[in-house]
Amino acid sequence: MSTWKRDFASGLIVLVPLIVLLLVVGWIYRQIVAIPLIDTLEPEWLVEPALPLYRVLIALALFTTLVLAVGYFMRTTLGRFMEARLDDAINHIPALRVVYNASKLAVETALSGTDELQKPVHLETWKGIRMTAFKTGKKTRDGRLVLFMPTAPNITSGYVIEVEPERVTDTEETVEEAMTRILSAGFAESAHQIPVEEQTIAEAVDRGDDRVDAE
Repeated sequence: MSTWKRDFASGLIVLVPLIVLLLVVGWIYRQIVAIPLIDTLEPEWLVEPALPLYRVLIALALFTTLVLAVGYFMRTTLGRFMEARLDDAINHIPALRVVYNASKLAVETALSGTDELQKPVHLETWKGIRMTAFKTGKKTRDGRLVLFMPTAPNITSGYVIEVEPERVTDTEETVEEAMTRILSAGFAESAHQIPVEEQTIAEAVDRGDDRVDAE
């Protein structure tokens, strides 16, 4: 790949996620500011330039209070009963149950805080071929590890597999490094990867190839 193409690709890798993040944050901000309930809580003495910030702070305070209240209620017997009934009711709706269960699993995964959850590992699927999977922190009754093997570059799809622990090899990578490699379809640079060009030159040096010196 030529230098300008590599620089252009590197620039896109940096800027596109930032632009998407700013667009999402901007959309969330506009939605919060437009909440009708916030208007009733605005003091009359508040100046116009401070209104957007005030609305965001009030919305965040109300949301935090609601989350704490629901969390406290879920610790009670009635709360757990109502949560079970809600899960059962939504799971009877074909389309919504997929979104509901996926969202609930994503939140539970993000807030679990366990080191083993989603730890990247290598698994030899065919002889001489290994693939990246992630530990889920679960085991089957016969002692097999439950892994999730995502597809690249779309990590929202993949396979849930059950394998013997001795077939799993730790990658010594972070979740971010493994996810970046999968999302980029293997093109992203990583500390655990060696470019093909460098590897070829290193092999030639080990063989004592005179052509390397000539280059």
